[in-house]
Amino acid sequence: MYARGVPVVGAVVFSVDAELGWGFHDLPDPPTPRVEAGREGWLTLLDIFDRYDVPATWAVVGHLMLDSCDGVHADLPAIDGWFDRERTSWRDRPDLRFGVDLVRQTVDDDHEIACHTFSHVRFGDPRVTPEIAAAELAAASDAAQRFGVEYDSIVFPRNAVGHRDRVADAGFTCYRSRESAPATGAGRAAAKLRDALTARPSMVEPTVDEYGLVDVPPSLFLFGFEGWARTVATAIGGDPIVRQARNGIDRAAETDGVFHMWLHPNNLCTPRDARRVDAIVEYAAQCRERDGLRIETMAEAAARVR
Repeated sequence: MYARGVPVVGAVVFSVDAELGWGFHDLPDPPTPRVEAGREGWLTLLDIFDRYDVPATWAVVGHLMLDSCDGVHADLPAIDGWFDRERTSWRDRPDLRFGVDLVRQTVDDDHEIACHTFSHVRFGDPRVTPEIAAAELAAASDAAQRFGVEYDSIVFPRNAVGHRDRVADAGFTCYRSRESAPATGAGRAAAKLRDALTARPSMVEPTVDEYGLVDVPPSLFLFGFEGWARTVATAIGGDPIVRQARNGIDRAAETDGVFHMWLHPNNLCTPRDARRVDAIVEYAAQCRERDGLRIETMAEAAARVR
């Protein structure tokens, strides 16, 4: 695509939901393999991004930026029982509750640090009051200041968008909304298998909402297609997510759209999971050198819109 003889090139965005134990602490039966994979997956992702000099937006749970705490958080409004697991079964698991070492390395590698609330609170949950939302944002910002971080972006835990008025009041400029999906489980699985085989991921267009925040929507979750469907599609034509991602990256290089991929460090549970991400990031870096493709953080993509 060209405008007045000047090539128009789009952008690729990577965002990472970095949670360690906080992504699972409210679940009655947390998935052990993913819970335990968080730290190693975080380091593996940092290594991949560093290898190809690719920046990413790391949405970090604010509690991970603490050295220690009493597990009570009496001064923080919360849903009843919200911190129970931290005080009980995970009381002796600082590796799941804190991540100062990981956050420091992420900051030192010049990635964008975004907010993922203080304790992985789902802002779309009706039990989450405006007061809880505001307190979560304030506590996360206080923790981030220890690393010299001032937030621009927020990623809502489990993509449960809510309390955008409080987000705007807290000084944020952008967020990642929820990607569209079929309503039913069966329809969702069938649609993902179809999309994987046809390799037609969506391009997105960041827009300004009624609160003045820029929505940078997601295009592709890099681990939303697993199990039997991944096995079937891989047998037909290789890793389906790599195919989809390369197709989206190509489209971004040929248009002025945005292709926004996201994942968690705890999605990297096996070597083949790491190989998937490595292949995608490497391809984006190649297109940057070959086609002038922009690889941006969420804040950078939003700044162009604003």
